[in-house]
Amino acid sequence: MEFLLDPGIWVGLITLIILEIVLGIDNLVFIAILADKLPPEQRDKARVLGLTLALVMRLGLLFAISWLVTLTQPLITLFEHSFSGRDLILLGGGLFLLYKAVSELHEMMEGKPEVKSNTNKVVYAGFAAVVAQIVVLDAVFSLDSVITAIGMVDDIRIMMVAMVVAMVVMLVASKPLTTFVNRHPTVVILCLSFLLLIGISLIAEGFGFHIPKGYIYSGIGVAILMEGFNQYRLRNTAKHAAKIPLRHRTADSILKLMGGKIETQDEAHPSQAQEAFADEERYMIGGVLTLAERSVASIMTPRSQISWVDLNDSPEMIREKILSVPHSLFPVCRGSLDKVLSIVRAKELLDVLDDEEQMKALIRLHRPIHIFETMKVIDAINTLRTSKGSLVLVSDEFGNVQGLISPLDVFEAIAGEFPDADEQLDLIKLEDGKWKATGMLDLYQLELELGMLDLVEDDASYISVAGLILDQTQGEVKVGTELEYKGVHFSVTELDGNRIKTVMIQH
Repeated sequence: MEFLLDPGIWVGLITLIILEIVLGIDNLVFIAILADKLPPEQRDKARVLGLTLALVMRLGLLFAISWLVTLTQPLITLFEHSFSGRDLILLGGGLFLLYKAVSELHEMMEGKPEVKSNTNKVVYAGFAAVVAQIVVLDAVFSLDSVITAIGMVDDIRIMMVAMVVAMVVMLVASKPLTTFVNRHPTVVILCLSFLLLIGISLIAEGFGFHIPKGYIYSGIGVAILMEGFNQYRLRNTAKHAAKIPLRHRTADSILKLMGGKIETQDEAHPSQAQEAFADEERYMIGGVLTLAERSVASIMTPRSQISWVDLNDSPEMIREKILSVPHSLFPVCRGSLDKVLSIVRAKELLDVLDDEEQMKALIRLHRPIHIFETMKVIDAINTLRTSKGSLVLVSDEFGNVQGLISPLDVFEAIAGEFPDADEQLDLIKLEDGKWKATGMLDLYQLELELGMLDLVEDDASYISVAGLILDQTQGEVKVGTELEYKGVHFSVTELDGNRIKTVMIQH
């Protein structure tokens, strides 16, 4: 009990534990770098085995203190300089650290992964080869650790406890430290630089030039502090980037991977994306990236433009309506567009107009498919696929039909408009930087045309140019009303009652 009550023993134990952890961190970092060369399933095993061997070596060397003392006696003399066994071990260990650190740095800086030419798979190092390198490394650091312990305390029990506690701490910290080191390449380069520094100091010690450990670790400490600031900066950058809307980040990331860059409103020069891709390619890439954000309401044919057939009309009236428009599919309703019975092809409908029984059979054969107007386009694609080329009705929460979509609408969202014979383009380019648009022009389509990403706010309740103008002007619109928004100039040139019909756009 007197042993445990001596404050000097506790002070020596705590101090020695801290020093052993500090000395062991270098060993741990290098083990992490070596273990990363193994297959993932073997890395934990190599790390634990390496640290266990380090502990066994240190405890074994403690029991051979008398032999360690003889290592300070001269063994050989070269060029009038005597080398002890300890000097030779330090020289060998220092040279080993220099070789490994330089080779690892070279591999990191070259950035060329080792692959098999025939299978194109990553080649992992052999487990035995990695463990052998860990053993040599442990021998070097174990000798330094034991010599430090002998110089600080006299009781072998304190040395053993300090080494066991320090190794347990390192075992617990080894996996998160390894994960952190391997996830941050700059940290790996920094650690390899530390090993270079330590290797040089060991060689200097082997030649009898003592370098105070304080100088080495103070330099390492400053470097770690600077790297800590760098990691804090990167974390803040990632945190602020996470606040950018997902669609913006996705588009930016994809175009960067493909060699381009999204143009922002603050950039006066053409974007790199424009140089890397043709206009059509950029438009289609942008169209694909917006599918996950756009609602079906943004691409559907609105209710007011739907051509539909009313069964309450006479066969002659139905035939005349079908032949007057170039559409091949028609919603068949009874009295109102909200009472859709079927979606039927024009040719099939014309063939059975004069036969009521065949008409009923045809209607029963093709039941309408409904989706909600708030559904995203990317989610509606599977429904369109199961519709087998038919039209899909878009309804609100009350079941009222608001519009319809077809596979062509999705294609137009990606590649641009393909108007029917009775339709006009919603956006017409008059000259560079100037367009004529309908009020119903989809803002996502305008974004693609202008090469922008921020015309549509995430919480916006509008999806058309008219909706944007009405929202920004509080509904006070007349011919000649102008709006400057996100660097784009809008000018209302034509109204149809209270509805915005035509707008001039400049960018």
